[in-house]
Amino acid sequence: MAVDNNSWVNFSPAAERNQAPVLAKLQTLLKGSEIVLEVGSGSGQHAVHFCAAINGLRWIPSDIAELLPGLEINLNPYVGPTICPPELLDLRDNHWHTGFTAVDVIYSANTLHIVSWPEVISLFDGVARLFKPASKLILYGPFRYNGGYTSNGNAEFDLWLKRRNAESGIRDFEKVNELAEKAGLTLSADIDMPANNQLLVWTCK
Repeated sequence: MAVDNNSWVNFSPAAERNQAPVLAKLQTLLKGSEIVLEVGSGSGQHAVHFCAAINGLRWIPSDIAELLPGLEINLNPYVGPTICPPELLDLRDNHWHTGFTAVDVIYSANTLHIVSWPEVISLFDGVARLFKPASKLILYGPFRYNGGYTSNGNAEFDLWLKRRNAESGIRDFEKVNELAEKAGLTLSADIDMPANNQLLVWTCK
């Protein structure tokens, strides 16, 4: 479902481009899931697109305080049985998880390379407390493997990220997977996506 980029606050061209290929995978990955918490919803484009196509979801959008007003404006017309009102979620608060009950899925797109490494750790600490057996963590975005980039474009993007904010940067898959394993998760899928991105899926034991 396309949105009007002229009226959408913080409209993301990247989200508009990747929502179709991500949806194609989520339609299988989210079968049997009900409650999905999206970390770092940004503009809310993914919430609207995915919930229009997948029945039976209860989608909880969230973001930091600076982005929450725009997210609320965008999603207000869509709030109802499927899309919940956006929630404040800041990974800089190590107790962020206390505002949520058990969820079936935590989904986040293009977040890990923006936030700091302590915030990545905070994400997995919260996951460990929220998840029940068979819950899934689904992360979309670029990753490094064995210390290398999957493309020259990703290498250039990483340099740009670090020039903008030294705490940002494309994460090493191995380090992220180590955090996941410490949180009681097992990698169940590593899917190649367009534009040198990955869709990583971990399942709670």
